[in-house]
Amino acid sequence: MGSCNEENLPAVGEVEQPFKIFVGYDVREDLAYEVCRHSILKRSSIPVEIIPIKQADLRTNGVYWRERGQLESTEFSFSRFLTPYLANYEGWAMFVDCDFLYLADIKELRDLIDNKFAVMCVHHDYTPKETTKMDGAVQTVYPRKNWSSMVLYNCGHPKNKLLTPETVNTQTGAFLHRFQWLEDDEIGSVPFVWNFLEGHNKSVEGDLTTLPKAIHYTRGGPWFEAWKNCEFADLWLKEMEEYQKEAVKKSAE
Repeated sequence: MGSCNEENLPAVGEVEQPFKIFVGYDVREDLAYEVCRHSILKRSSIPVEIIPIKQADLRTNGVYWRERGQLESTEFSFSRFLTPYLANYEGWAMFVDCDFLYLADIKELRDLIDNKFAVMCVHHDYTPKETTKMDGAVQTVYPRKNWSSMVLYNCGHPKNKLLTPETVNTQTGAFLHRFQWLEDDEIGSVPFVWNFLEGHNKSVEGDLTTLPKAIHYTRGGPWFEAWKNCEFADLWLKEMEEYQKEAVKKSAE
């Protein structure tokens, strides 16, 4: 599937810039954010910089001011689209929801980057069966649902310069979540295993192309009491234990 164009790679002797990963942050899901971050760093063979998108900080800095709508299930429902702005409209950066668990090296995903696209993501065809999600938030159904939950952004692409704070604060959910600032052929595709929807996508025995590389607990993850027994809960809980042990060790140093 596409390959990382040569201009994305550092020249000989040049220090490789960290790959910027912006993670949606919600105060109710701090643990999910920490486990997601831990799972990326632990497996990454390239330098990465992980930056939480915290709504409170964006408001303090005057970058985000829109009122929270009734259908916004997380604090980053709209602030996620500030990713190109927060990356100074330079290079490639990634946005991902905090309810992800990475099982593979992020380099594999970065190497799929193709400069001809403005964004790249998994093109899910997904209609949730549940009417509520996570902690009782309303489950909305719309075209291209979950496409915006993990996106590789070509931040320097002219079209992405339309994603200014003004646009992100005033445009509709449909405009933003359906990538309506782009033409269809500007939205590159990534294999579904990089945004493997728990409870929806299936791994086929013997077919390595269906093995999840990043699990997305989109209905709710084990950090919520109601989802303690969801599919792949054991993997997330194991990662959480590892993260907590390391955090205790660091605080003792």
